[in-house]
Amino acid sequence: MRKIIHIDMDCFYAAVEMRDNPAYREIPIAVGGNSARGVLCTCNYIAREYGVRSAMPNHQAKKLCPDLLIVNGRMAVYQQVSKQIRAIFQRYTSVIEPLSLDEAYLDVSDCQLHYGSATLIAQQIRADIYNELGLTASAGVAPNKFLAKIASDENKPNGQCVISPDQVSEFVADLSLRKIPGVGPKTAERLAQHGFLTCRDIRKSSIAKLQLVAGKQAVSLYHRSFGKDERPVETHRERKSLGVETTVVHNINTLEQVLAVADSLLEKLNNRYLACQDKGIVKQGVKLKFADFNQTTVEQQSGEIDASIFKALFAKAMLRADNREIRLVGVSLGFDSQQKVLVDSGQLTLPIT
Repeated sequence: MRKIIHIDMDCFYAAVEMRDNPAYREIPIAVGGNSARGVLCTCNYIAREYGVRSAMPNHQAKKLCPDLLIVNGRMAVYQQVSKQIRAIFQRYTSVIEPLSLDEAYLDVSDCQLHYGSATLIAQQIRADIYNELGLTASAGVAPNKFLAKIASDENKPNGQCVISPDQVSEFVADLSLRKIPGVGPKTAERLAQHGFLTCRDIRKSSIAKLQLVAGKQAVSLYHRSFGKDERPVETHRERKSLGVETTVVHNINTLEQVLAVADSLLEKLNNRYLACQDKGIVKQGVKLKFADFNQTTVEQQSGEIDASIFKALFAKAMLRADNREIRLVGVSLGFDSQQKVLVDSGQLTLPIT
């Protein structure tokens, strides 16, 4: 039986800003692009009381919380703090799977510290982070990754939730399907229309029936409803794609304007691709987000970065604009999974907004 801990830092970027600037500690703050067209990366818990959330457009957040202070992100600082957090993890296990700069899975099955108790290990890790870095973290402790991730969100902020093996069935039974990673709003709505609201409802069904509603997710969903997850904690993960995008200062509406924005993105994409270990490109893609926040993507098979293909893809994407203005432009590459383009996921960066 595995002993898995999921550590999730509490409003990480905002917490670092509050730690480094005491004037921010008692006011609502958010981290993100400081222009009206930016999108928030995260916000502190004071701001969340007003309904402000990460990935929310700045103008919307300001309407909810007029006193919200939006500060520019300091990625170099967040990366350095993330390395310090990782160093703390490594005192207890080398089996670490970073999901981003501020969260990770740890397999402590073989750790003999604190009598081999995953509960005590998680408590000590959180204490180390607070005492050494002045930041709080929440933790979930469970027999697998699926349950550990859900548990880490149960007692946020600065809390911990433990799901022992004998508690799994009871804990999962009444769990809302919306809490299962991968079940988005549209999938949850579709499931609800067929009477599936909780894991208990899924248990009463079958994979065959679920496939009619959830498609490829049916098998995973069925197993998750019983609290099952056999995925190991992976110290490296395979990068399947690489993308760069930006929100423009003012809406644009012509292909020429889109291509002008794309030129700068292609340079960044090229630079990031050079850091990959193997050149396993299999496709190129583009993305446009319109003023109404709907978006479209177009992809084409390709074995290299070809600017002419990006230009053709943007032309196709523009046909879907239907007179709508454009607020975001993005370019991406898809990789061949057989060529193992591996990246250390501890080096993930903030999205370009």
